[in-house]
Amino acid sequence: MAQVFPDIPKIKFEGPKSKNPLAFKYYDADRVIMGKPMREHLPFAMAWWHTLVATGTDMFGPGTSDKTFDEKPATMAHARAKVDAGFELMSKLGIEYFCFHDVDLVPESDDINETNQRLDEITDHMLVKMKETGIKCLWGTANMFSNPRFMNGAGSTNSVDVYCFAAAQIKKAIDLTVKLGGKGYVFWGGREGYETLLNTRVKFEQENIAQLMHMAVKYGRSIGFDGTFLIEPKPKEPMKHQYDYDAATAIAFVRQYGLEKDFMMNIEANHATLAGHTFQHDLRIAAINGMLGSVDANQGDLLLGWDTDEFPCNVYDTTLCMYEILNAGGLKVGLNFDAKTRRPSYTMEDLFQAHILGMDSFALGLIKAAALIEDGRVDEFVKERYASFDGELGQKIRGGNATLQELSDRALSMKRPALPGSGRQEYLESVLNDILFGG
Repeated sequence: MAQVFPDIPKIKFEGPKSKNPLAFKYYDADRVIMGKPMREHLPFAMAWWHTLVATGTDMFGPGTSDKTFDEKPATMAHARAKVDAGFELMSKLGIEYFCFHDVDLVPESDDINETNQRLDEITDHMLVKMKETGIKCLWGTANMFSNPRFMNGAGSTNSVDVYCFAAAQIKKAIDLTVKLGGKGYVFWGGREGYETLLNTRVKFEQENIAQLMHMAVKYGRSIGFDGTFLIEPKPKEPMKHQYDYDAATAIAFVRQYGLEKDFMMNIEANHATLAGHTFQHDLRIAAINGMLGSVDANQGDLLLGWDTDEFPCNVYDTTLCMYEILNAGGLKVGLNFDAKTRRPSYTMEDLFQAHILGMDSFALGLIKAAALIEDGRVDEFVKERYASFDGELGQKIRGGNATLQELSDRALSMKRPALPGSGRQEYLESVLNDILFGG
């Protein structure tokens, strides 16, 4: 079979001194970091929707990048061409996983039965390519936000018929995820929210979303899906207020409706910053609640107020991200590039260089995060900062054995406490700089 990208070689590791734009500078798949090779710390996945579908279209103009792959769009021939292009791209980049929405794979028909037949056909072709290459499925999901029927959401819709269509799409997407051996299944509530409370029954909608998730879990387990169900938090866009606002909100939802045994979080960098947090904040919140499952590896532009889905290049962020992931014991599912090239970066070479940038940025972040942990100064300072709770009284408080009267009596006997020790933020930031840039 002819190559889709004949001018792009297999991307190799050449080291930090290389000036080759089609080579890895930091991602060395077999390099062992803290006892595991990079490929295991960083189970990268290609995002079908951005890499093979997105053309750079925005609200001000049509696309700039040709993703037809020499076939007529919205045809099954084009769907097969996307499969061939995707597997060649992943093979040349050494990416071992992919993730997908249902309608990324095939053109959606007006008849859901025909759409399902198309999905069966294309996933048969994908299985052949998976066997040839050894590339695996990270996770699947259903697009329940693009079609006009989902204008008011899927689980949160006011129409029982639309709710049934959402259920049908989820069922089929879970079938496909199981067929392709996916490690996870993701719920992203792109339109699960509201524009105004004047026409919205919030409790009703949230209960319906939870019921849909319970049905999905029950069905998935019944057909042998033993992977992880995931929620991807996002505060807004396209809806003004979305119910899965951030990690803390989504975790509270999961616990309120009894879904915590099956669900974890898929944390996206750009979504965290849209919620007014840092990426590492949402990672930490998910991790301390035992729900850090997977990561959408991208970044946003802090000067713009929307989801720009840029390929990650900020090594401060990737270092602090990997610091959280390493301290949490790694990811249950994986790490996908929910990222797209900028509209003026429209060539296939740009597409490869963008993935190289993202993979190198996370590889360097992994290297530096491991160095930060092995250096020990940050962890030692944090341990010392809370040392007053290591004493008898602190342990009594932590164990739930102290009384309010007892603590009040201690405070009255002291008259006033000494100031807490300095937080030394500037010192710690200098340690981080030293790890990142020191000799």
